[in-house]
Amino acid sequence: MALPLSPPLLPQLARPAKNLPVGNGWVYEPKWDGFRALAFVDGADVYLQSRSGKPLRRYFPELTFPEGRYVLDGEIVLFDADGKQDFDALGQRIHPAESRINMLAEQTPTRFIAFDLLAFGDDSLLELPQSERRARLEGMIAAPVDLTPCTEDPEGTQPWLQGAEGVIAKRQDAPYRPGERVGMSKIKRVRTIDAVVMGWRPGKEEGTVGSLILGLHDADGKLRVVGHTSGLKAKEKRELPAKLAPYETGERGMGDPSRWNNERELEWIDMRPELVVEVTFDHTSNDRIRHGTKILRWRDDKQPSECSMEQLKS
Repeated sequence: MALPLSPPLLPQLARPAKNLPVGNGWVYEPKWDGFRALAFVDGADVYLQSRSGKPLRRYFPELTFPEGRYVLDGEIVLFDADGKQDFDALGQRIHPAESRINMLAEQTPTRFIAFDLLAFGDDSLLELPQSERRARLEGMIAAPVDLTPCTEDPEGTQPWLQGAEGVIAKRQDAPYRPGERVGMSKIKRVRTIDAVVMGWRPGKEEGTVGSLILGLHDADGKLRVVGHTSGLKAKEKRELPAKLAPYETGERGMGDPSRWNNERELEWIDMRPELVVEVTFDHTSNDRIRHGTKILRWRDDKQPSECSMEQLKS
């Protein structure tokens, strides 16, 4: 490749923020739930690089790019039949077998959504302000690559904050700084649900709770595991075993295999479904909470039967 920028090139990152920054000089984009990727394109030659600098091209053979000489920053996203982002299905694409990759590429094709232009022709654009890079991106992007929407109106971000994954806020006067958390903020969508405590996993320290297993009732009234808590404070980890002991059934459960290590299974201690907690979370996929789950409070006033899957759709 004869490009002004070469892989590995770490992408610029966003700092977490609780509130949307407002005022002059900010532009807002939706936060996507996929794999961050840089695309180095030189004619028909395409090199895809992950956020950590690793090659991705072999996992996504279906992705094509308009011919030219440029470097894009963007996200590889997989949409299900209903048009929702499906991170679990996307994760299945990282597989050692080429035959399986090709099959999934046909059955569950991905899209590349571009949100920055880092180089064009013989020119590196890293020192240009974000607003000028965006203008150049809009002028050159074409199908089958998608262009992420953006707005300068804070009110226009509400659909992304309330019904999507959140918002990325960018300083329009900021240059691109590879690998640094500058010039960008990410504001995640945070939601709450009431969930049934189905069990708990032991912590690393003996006599402590590492996490709580959470469940919700489906349309048939069956209690289904939807995720687990995280971020318990040290004091809570030590105190929770005594609180949970009266509800234990004496049985041991096995968690779902880890997405990244199919031989790894986590044991957890089964409980009668009588305790309810209100938790915050930010991501779901296939009716499961992916991460960001923390306990807000114990709901002694809530019946376990009231904890339904419908909450994940609100």
